[in-house]
Amino acid sequence: MARLGELERKVMDVLWASMGTGLTVREVSEQLPHHAYTTVLTVLDRLGRKQLVRRTKDGRAHRYQAVASREAYTAELMHEALGAAPDPEAVLVRFAETVTSAEAVVLRRALLDSDGRTSPTPAAVHR
Repeated sequence: MARLGELERKVMDVLWASMGTGLTVREVSEQLPHHAYTTVLTVLDRLGRKQLVRRTKDGRAHRYQAVASREAYTAELMHEALGAAPDPEAVLVRFAETVTSAEAVVLRRALLDSDGRTSPTPAAVHR
């Protein structure tokens, strides 16, 4: 999964905020007034090569939109970090120890809702 630099993240934030509609380079650059149009265009092209945005033709312009939601991107980063850990179970335990009680409720609900499991199996941890 491609990591985002500071300006890439700002561009993705703009695209995520407009999820589904797609924006032209001009529309994105108008929301990032401290960055030149050509810089925004370069970043959008780079994000396209990283397969984080898709570009579609709209008349004479192109529209850019995020391939996945911010939540899906973040979850993939978390999954990647877990997969890179020498002891994923220890990482999960440490993570569980650091979440707030409200976050723990959300995690419990998600685990219960996912495939009818009440807790992940060791094989699922090492996916």
